[in-house]
Amino acid sequence: MRGSMRSRVSLLVALYLGGANPSLGIDSYRYLHVSIETPWMIFLFLLVAVFAPFVLLVGLMWWHPKIKSVTDAAKLKKDAP
Repeated sequence: MRGSMRSRVSLLVALYLGGANPSLGIDSYRYLHVSIETPWMIFLFLLVAVFAPFVLLVGLMWWHPKIKSVTDAAKLKKDAP
């Protein structure tokens, strides 16, 4: 049963790739609208994607001790006679 499934899949892949027209890939940049601004847009996207977690990390590192000190102060005030 496994052998027949593999043969069916390989037949389907062969039929799919057999109908591909290689000349369609020659002019693919016309459809992508690649310009001089494209590398800059990629750079800016990756810059935000890489540095956003670090900004979040710094923000959380600053916020957590602030919250902790407030709760510690409240506990000390509560425990004081």
